[in-house]
Amino acid sequence: MLSLKNTSTPHATRSGALIALALMLAACGKQGATLGEGSSEITGSAGAAGAHQAHRELMKCDAPVATLALVENSNGYTVSSSYNLPSSPVPLIRLLAQQSGCFRVVDRAAGLKATIKEQELKDAGILRQQGSTVHKGKGYEAQYSLTPSLSFSEQNAGREVGGLMAQIPVLNKFVAAAEQVKLKEAQVALLLTDNETTEQIAAATGSVRVTDLGMGGLVVGKLGGAGGAGWANSNEGKVIAAAFLDAHNKLVVQVRELAARDLPPPVATKSGNKG
Repeated sequence: MLSLKNTSTPHATRSGALIALALMLAACGKQGATLGEGSSEITGSAGAAGAHQAHRELMKCDAPVATLALVENSNGYTVSSSYNLPSSPVPLIRLLAQQSGCFRVVDRAAGLKATIKEQELKDAGILRQQGSTVHKGKGYEAQYSLTPSLSFSEQNAGREVGGLMAQIPVLNKFVAAAEQVKLKEAQVALLLTDNETTEQIAAATGSVRVTDLGMGGLVVGKLGGAGGAGWANSNEGKVIAAAFLDAHNKLVVQVRELAARDLPPPVATKSGNKG
C-alpha cells in the first residue's frame, strides 16, 4: 500500500493550497470573486440617456437594427423553485437588449396589458376622450422576437475536495469547510426569429460555471464568457445572469451583420436629439 507521503504530489499540494486559500478568504469575508458586489452582472439602466452603468463587457451596436419583443419560453426554464429566483429571465434580457442599442424593445408583457386596460377604460367612457395617451393603431409591431432558454444545475463537490485535502497534513483542518463546496453551472440560449418570415436568423449560447465555497465566496470559471431584481439576491441568480450576458454578447456579433429595418421615429427627448 502506498503511503500518504508518496501519494501527495507537489501538484496536488499546490491545488489543495489554492483551495484552502480560497476557503480562508471566504471565511474572512474576502471573496475570490464578487459578482457585481451585491448586484448581478446585468445592471444599470437603459433609455433616452443611453446605457447607464451597464456591464463593462456588454457588447453594443452602433444603431438599432429592428424592433424586438421578448417571448417567454413555452417549455419553461429548468431551475429548481428552491432557489427562490424570479419565475422568468425575460426582464433581465430586455434590459440587456435595450442597453446594447441593437434593438428598439417593444413590450408584450405587463406593459402591453396596461395599455390594453387603458384602451378599455377609454372605450367605456371612463377616461377623457381628448386624452393623448391611448389611440388605436399607434402601437409598434415587433419585427423580431427573441426567445430565451435556461438550464441550471448544481453538484455537491465538497466530498471530493475534502477527500483531497484530508490527505495533506497542512490542509486537513479545512476539510469541514471544503465539504460545503458546490459547483453551480448555468447553460442558456437566445434564439432570434424574423416575425415576417418566421426564419430563425440568429442563435447564441452562454454558459458560466462557478465554485460556491458555501460561505459567501464564489470562484468563477467561465465556460464561454463573462451575473435585475431578484437575480442579485443569490449566487444562483448571479450565475444565470452572467450566462445570459455571455449569450447576449455572442448574439450581438451576429446582429451587427443584419441590415437595419425601417424603424419608428425615435423617442422624443428634452434636447430634441434623435437616434
